[in-house]
Amino acid sequence: MRDRFFLEQGLGSFTRRRFLWILSASAAGTLVGCATSPVTGRTQLMLVSEEQEIQIDRQHAPFQISADYGQLQDKALNDYVRQVGQNLVSRTHRTHMPYSFQGVNATYVNAYAFPGGTIACTRGILLSLENEAELAALLGHELGHVNARHTAQQMSKGMLTNALVGSVSAVAGAMAGGLGQVAGALGSIGAGALLASYSRDNEREADALGMEYMVKAGYSPKGMVGLMDMLRNLSKSKPSAIEMMFATHPMSDERYENSVKSAQVQYASSQKLPLYRERYMDQTARLRAMKGAIEDLQKGEQEMARQKFGEAEGHFRSALKQAPHDYAGLVMMATCQIIQKKHAEGLKYSEAAKSVYPQEAQAYHLSGFAKIQTRDFAGAYQDFSAYEKILRGNPNTIFFKGFSLEGMGKKPEAAQEYHRYLQLVREGKYAQHAYGRLVEWGYYKR
Repeated sequence: MRDRFFLEQGLGSFTRRRFLWILSASAAGTLVGCATSPVTGRTQLMLVSEEQEIQIDRQHAPFQISADYGQLQDKALNDYVRQVGQNLVSRTHRTHMPYSFQGVNATYVNAYAFPGGTIACTRGILLSLENEAELAALLGHELGHVNARHTAQQMSKGMLTNALVGSVSAVAGAMAGGLGQVAGALGSIGAGALLASYSRDNEREADALGMEYMVKAGYSPKGMVGLMDMLRNLSKSKPSAIEMMFATHPMSDERYENSVKSAQVQYASSQKLPLYRERYMDQTARLRAMKGAIEDLQKGEQEMARQKFGEAEGHFRSALKQAPHDYAGLVMMATCQIIQKKHAEGLKYSEAAKSVYPQEAQAYHLSGFAKIQTRDFAGAYQDFSAYEKILRGNPNTIFFKGFSLEGMGKKPEAAQEYHRYLQLVREGKYAQHAYGRLVEWGYYKR
């Protein structure tokens, strides 16, 4: 009965807000107290060192990139995004940071930065921009967050609060929001808490820094004005398409008005610098040719978030007719099928996703999950092992490897994986299952 229960339940109801980054008490022992802001030169509370910012970034950014279906399948466009970002780096206050820039296959409208300099923008927002100067403004804004150490500041405040009550929280969970909530139920994880909402003061500072960096790089400040205008208009005309971005980057008419004022006053002499519209249109031509498919995927994600899976499936089918080899579309459809317990169909789409983008991890996890449902435990184990080779650190993968080995009758090997899982996760249905098996098999004592 317990086997059947776990096969039917999935991973439970993890949510984005429940995901917190793992930050051990030993790391908290190397606190640095106060530091000088690289932007203002003023002293600021800072309990996170630069080395820790980079370490946290390296540990968690890959999971968010994978949750967003990996880097763009369009290599030329991804290289273009990288070039625009790197052109801004030498104008920043922390030029030595290990920055990276990428577009990701997600279709919702967003861009984000991790504290060590990993910066990403989605296909949804790339479709909404009109010129290269707006892209530079977007990436410059995210660089502003990194340079002003906004995430590290938030972490420092949180660590101080935790120190006062005597603990630092360490919880493993899942990325959520839209389709991500459902994917999280299947064992994928992102890093939502590290993309926590910035304050309005943070946004003002990042806007100002972004405009400074882009103008120094040779772009017209009108690019930032255009970006703010686009975000403002989307927030009014298509609020559901941009809610994820506004959850982390609060938008207001004030931000638009400030950008107009700065462009007209502080950067008046730079107004005639280029926007590079034609170059942007050339570089995004293949993406814009997929606009219909991406809009269908956006609608499908919205229906998934409402748990209207039949409607979502219709949108995903429409998208895949237009773009049959789109990795994100295949993964979304696989997830939709598995959630509806159409496991054979889900497996078909996850296998297709693996074939079109073999170096990205998420499809292997979905394929493994579908194979568990169909009791192909050997195949599931192979998929979860492949996932772990690409993307290490997801405790759910360790559990599923153990569960697959258990299904194959390989108790000693399953016990090793269950033990490894329990070193990371101590609560929840899967921890109970792993612990129960280890007791039953004589490896643990009650």
